[in-house]
Amino acid sequence: MTTHPSIEQHPDLAEMRSRFERATTTPRAQAIETLALLTGLYLAASPWIVGFNGLTTLAVCNLITGVAYAICMGGFGSAYERTHAMAWCAIAIGAWTIISPWVVSGNVDTMRSILNNIIVGVVALLLGLAMAAMDDSRSGLARTRTRTRARSAAGPAGPNIDPMR
Repeated sequence: MTTHPSIEQHPDLAEMRSRFERATTTPRAQAIETLALLTGLYLAASPWIVGFNGLTTLAVCNLITGVAYAICMGGFGSAYERTHAMAWCAIAIGAWTIISPWVVSGNVDTMRSILNNIIVGVVALLLGLAMAAMDDSRSGLARTRTRTRARSAAGPAGPNIDPMR
């Protein structure tokens, strides 16, 4: 009877976890996470800060989306490998924040609410994009390294590889 090691011991999984850990410990990742948390908290409180809390549908909308944004972007430092996909949800929340003054019911599209939501929505969208792209540059490097290792394992020229390319 043979026993197989569990998936947690697989070398690719360990390498992926260490790569995600390296991505979240960079000053860039920590700055993005901090700014995203502040953006979410501001979005939640913005109706009362800017003064359009009388427009209840937009005020409630901003409160809910602000809390959701802070939750989506807040878990990156502790569990990046499990929450990296949540950056795409944060991007959607940023886009929603931009268009919400025109979409929610009631007449809530005042100059204050529109300007506030566009600025906060753009910041939220950009922070979500920055977090979503956080590992892409590292993944490209990892793919290049994997190809290089595969080629070197196949021999100096490898099968069907033109050395002049």
